[in-house]
Amino acid sequence: MNTFFALLGAYLLGAIPFALVIGKGLCGTDVREHGSGNLGTTNTIRVLGVKMGVLVLLGDLGKGWVAAWLGSLVGGPTLGVIAGMVAVAGHCYPVFAGFKGGKGVATGGGAFLQVMPLPFWIGISTFAAVLLIGRYVSVASLSAAAAIGVSATLLGYRGAVLAITWAVIAFVYYTHRSNIKRLLRGEESRVRFKWNRRD
Repeated sequence: MNTFFALLGAYLLGAIPFALVIGKGLCGTDVREHGSGNLGTTNTIRVLGVKMGVLVLLGDLGKGWVAAWLGSLVGGPTLGVIAGMVAVAGHCYPVFAGFKGGKGVATGGGAFLQVMPLPFWIGISTFAAVLLIGRYVSVASLSAAAAIGVSATLLGYRGAVLAITWAVIAFVYYTHRSNIKRLLRGEESRVRFKWNRRD
């Protein structure tokens, strides 16, 4: 029963649409009506600027971290990773926003920060380096996800924890399938950062 409530809590945490809450609450803008329509950090930055995007990023990271922490508290690292995966699903398919959310990168990152901190920081470093070089958020996100999986494997994570970690990574690749298609066609947009919202 504790496991059920931990996973239910993880989903509901993941389903909190911070991009929608912050966009509407602080800027009066529904980010779903602009840019890619995604409820994530990248679209928030494109529509509302870096400051609002950072708030969304922190919210999405935080809900992944708390979900994994709850899972770990109830059932150890394995349930922690499962709860993180459920939070990612909640972010991508949020009950509070018509089951249309973001792509799960930040929420998954928050979960990995709680369960496996060193692979998380390796992933963050990879994300920053790839983004600075190419300015493709999708490529940076996918590279970071792969870096977390590879580093977790090399650092000795095993069993269900590692298997679920790779399952989360595979799901992140699945949510980026449209980005991958655009990359292959040479149509993916590079990110252009602006500090403030668009006027």
